Amino acid sequence: MKKRFLIISPHPDDAELGLGGTMLKLKQKGHKVFLVDMSSGEPTPFGTPEKRKKETDRATCVLKIDKRMNLGLPNRYIFDSKEARLLLAEKIRITKPDIICCPQAADAHPDHIATSKITEGARFYAKYTKTPLKGDPHYASYLFYYFCSHLRIAPMFSFLTDITDQFNTKLKAVKCYRSQFIDNKKNKFIFDYIKTQNESLGQLIRSRYAEALYCREALKIEDLSVFL
Repeated sequence: MKKRFLIISPHPDDAELGLGGTMLKLKQKGHKVFLVDMSSGEPTPFGTPEKRKKETDRATCVLKIDKRMNLGLPNRYIFDSKEARLLLAEKIRITKPDIICCPQAADAHPDHIATSKITEGARFYAKYTKTPLKGDPHYASYLFYYFCSHLRIAPMFSFLTDITDQFNTKLKAVKCYRSQFIDNKKNKFIFDYIKTQNESLGQLIRSRYAEALYCREALKIEDLSVFL
């Protein structure tokens, strides 16, 4: 059965870094994948709003995302507020995802921490009745957290997804953000970092590359044969 997924990204590039391979795999299996960027990601040292928009459009094409949206919140100053929750809740009601993915809150970047909290609130707000929000009430079955952290910590994950066949295309999507990772030479380490991290996670499930996800809630399985 085909599902609908909504990925929440603090800035354009975060979802690609943490979940690019998983998004590609979902699309290849015929699922719908929607993406919401909380901000434009600008200002940055080598970027402009125009550059970042073009880079984001290119990455979106590489990932074959069904629809990408932007809430227009201010980069560097994203805060968990009623207004931000309502903006995101409306996107949830319109896209009606079965599963939502957002950054794990263990992070040094305040925008990432706030995005996690906003998503948790918006998931609940989206099911409200008697509200001026567009769309019908909707409550996503699961909220998963992906990892794009600025903290030097190992991810405490619930499960791993094999992205061996998707890894090179994930890297291609990340490289679309030239102003962030190529023109800004101090960030060029990111390509080796992604490779090392995804390889390390992959070894745990005997695959070449993997991405990590965390869930705070109980996960239902039909029986133990799903692990074979």
